Amino acid sequence: MGLLKEVLLLPAAPMRGTAWVLRQVVSEAERQYYDPAVVQRELAQLVSAFEAGEMDESEFDRREDELLDRLENRVRPQ
Repeated sequence: MGLLKEVLLLPAAPMRGTAWVLRQVVSEAERQYYDPAVVQRELAQLVSAFEAGEMDESEFDRREDELLDRLENRVRPQ
């Protein structure tokens, strides 16, 4: 039955392959986005920009909250 299923699904193979590649790309993008080292580096850059007067306190608070949310909500490896 498994061989018959594969033969019948053969025309859909390019779509299944594309879907697999897209899942891999999304997974890697999420891993990099939620990487604690990256978020901490961005937080340090944010603090430097604030201390240099490049942004006001409300902008700093908003962006800091976004970065801290990324740290709290990071995707757990499966």
